[in-house]
Parts: sequence; structure tokens; C-alpha cells
Amino acid sequence: MTINEMKPGETRAVKGLTAGGALGQRLMDLGFFPGAAVQVVRNAPLVDPVELELDGYHMSIRHDEAGHVEVE
Repeated sequence: MTINEMKPGETRAVKGLTAGGALGQRLMDLGFFPGAAVQVVRNAPLVDPVELELDGYHMSIRHDEAGHVEVE
């Protein structure tokens, strides 16, 4: 399951990343490490971006980026 498949209000732990290169590095720099708690706060009305709470702080990423973050 990826972040894209999560519903608003749902919280899960990050399992791993399927992205490599610059995107994989960017996601790791943002804090997407195995075991990190991620919650979907809300989706934008026109799909992108998705607002997340990751270990206590809020961020927004695109759905294509969220599709590379696997959760448990």
C-alpha cells in the first residue's frame, strides 16, 4: 500500500521507498524513513497536492511522489 491509497485521517508507518535517484533522496530528506508515522490530513480539491503530517510536522507532496512511499 502507498500513501496514495490512504484516506484522510488515516495514520500508518512508512515501510520503504520505491523511488531512486533525486526523488528518492528528496523524499528521504523530507523524513520518509522506515518507521516514521505519516497521516493524510487532506487532499486538494483538484487531486494535487496531498497534505500530510509526518512525525509532527505538516507538508504537501504531489500524488505521483506519494505513490513511491510504501506504508504498512
